[in-house]
Amino acid sequence: MSVITIDGPAGAGKSTIARKLARRLGWLYLDTGAMYRALAWAAKRTGIAPEDEDGMVRLCERTEIGFENGRIMVNGVDISSQIRTPEMDALSSLISRIPAVRRYLTELQRKIRGTGDVIAEGRDMGTVVFPEAEHKFFLTASLDIRASRRMKQLEKAGCYVPYEEVLSQIQARDEADSRRDLAPLRPAPDACEIDTTDRTLDEVVDFIMAFLTESKTGCGVKGPQTTS
Repeated sequence: MSVITIDGPAGAGKSTIARKLARRLGWLYLDTGAMYRALAWAAKRTGIAPEDEDGMVRLCERTEIGFENGRIMVNGVDISSQIRTPEMDALSSLISRIPAVRRYLTELQRKIRGTGDVIAEGRDMGTVVFPEAEHKFFLTASLDIRASRRMKQLEKAGCYVPYEEVLSQIQARDEADSRRDLAPLRPAPDACEIDTTDRTLDEVVDFIMAFLTESKTGCGVKGPQTTS
């Protein structure tokens, strides 16, 4: 089974791009960020603090996370509409630092990959979860653009947060993800880095599709760096 990884910070467009790419290729879209948010949701619902590592281990043992028709499920319950909030984003960042949590979700992500060809989107897909991926992409964008995109995502989900607060949250998440000892946010050495600041997300998808086509004709795995 083949896998393409798309990593990057919040607001770089990786979720939308990965979803569109999966649709074009007819592959499975693996939203790993939703999996961390789902476990964070389960922790909050059961009263387990993110710093309670033993409690989180027990939670992993009794929690089944999966996807059905693009919806994120926890123990058979669709919680898709409940995890796209700043609170779940912050909680997911906290629990992602726990080794047992990362082991549990990494194993689950690799298991899902075994069911078919996958577009895996997250923060450590190309570096930790699927280092053997055939193609790896790392998306970036300016902080202002990322905050604006994130605010629009929240508004679409019915959550209205001031721009300055969204900007502050993204800055804090960037710092936490980049500095953590366990699976820090960074591009894989062989990833194609794409700055999405001045591109529409459809343009980025077109670029990736062209890149994949060229790779099949001998262009190579890494491909061109692009920052314009």
